Amino acid sequence: MAKRDYYEVLGVDKTVSEKDLKSAYRKLALQYHPDRNPGDHAAEDKFKEAAEAFAVLGDKDKRAAYDRFGHAGVGGAGGPQFDPSTFADFGDLFGGIGDVFGFGDIFGGGGRKRGGPRRGADLRYDLEISFEEAARGHEMQLQIPREETCETCKGSGAAAGTSPEQCGQCGGSGQLRYQQGFFTVARPCGSCRGTGRVIASPCGSCRGAGRVTRERKLTVRIPAGVATGQRMRLSGEGEHGTGGGPHGDLYVVFHVADHPYFHREGDDLHCEVPVQFTTLALGGTINVPTLDGPHALDIPEGTQPGTSLRVRGKGLPNVSGRGHGDLHVIVGVQVPKKPSRELREALEALRTVLPADTGDAASHDRSGEDKPFFERVKDMFG
Repeated sequence: MAKRDYYEVLGVDKTVSEKDLKSAYRKLALQYHPDRNPGDHAAEDKFKEAAEAFAVLGDKDKRAAYDRFGHAGVGGAGGPQFDPSTFADFGDLFGGIGDVFGFGDIFGGGGRKRGGPRRGADLRYDLEISFEEAARGHEMQLQIPREETCETCKGSGAAAGTSPEQCGQCGGSGQLRYQQGFFTVARPCGSCRGTGRVIASPCGSCRGAGRVTRERKLTVRIPAGVATGQRMRLSGEGEHGTGGGPHGDLYVVFHVADHPYFHREGDDLHCEVPVQFTTLALGGTINVPTLDGPHALDIPEGTQPGTSLRVRGKGLPNVSGRGHGDLHVIVGVQVPKKPSRELREALEALRTVLPADTGDAASHDRSGEDKPFFERVKDMFG
């Protein structure tokens, strides 16, 4: 297969500056690095391709030769080849070439010692709660499985009375470095697996890992007003660090169940309430449901079906403690399915005094919303 143009590989044009070239390569290297894409061979190929392109274009002499003669000008192979397996993590990648291309500060400086302090991993816990628990706040206990420092060996991995020894192969660095052209390539030490230490007598509790899996019980206070997708950070409740590194954090992500009656929009609540026709026409007071129980709501005379009436402060509490939302009550007409004889007689009497359902404009005010539907349509197009 024909080799792609190096500028095309990095997504830049031939006039690109050295700074923008570095930025383009850094972005691709981060995107396709094998540590981020385990088992993805397509990503690994793209990572190799980007590294090869930058190895040439990042060198002024090789770039000049490539600009004049293409791939033939750099031997067709593109200079030094990258094998992603030679890098244990992102720190090794940019530590190895950071001094040459100025990337040393991306991951905290040059390559670090593999056996040094490392922060513990963050954990995520998806917590399902009811609508009422989210509205009022709630306290519950969680059981979180996590990796913790072995108490028997205090994280050393060595049996009692012994201690880890410095690896003689790598001198305790955890890495074996090789020079390839002007690149320094680092490989994890095979003898100590990149830790820089060798354990002759492993701890019986953790089998030399220095860590064990335990379930930790935590009491979590759910803040009132929390919504689906919001999360709570519990500092230091993630996995334990290694080599004296700090603990990670625990993120509790909330998932709130739907309510059978209320619909939520932000801190506001919406609901529909059926109302008697006579109450809408003459006005009156009805009880509407709220999270705190029934609430008396005044219905103004002549209220139309579908009208939304606001009850201030009867929505959900703001999760940050800044007041409450409102309750929006949408009123509808309550129509009896099987009217009694007395009700039927009353409705028949009412029908005799109401305007006929014929669209007769004579009985309505033509200047307002009381116009029959067809008359208003006629006005729109007339």
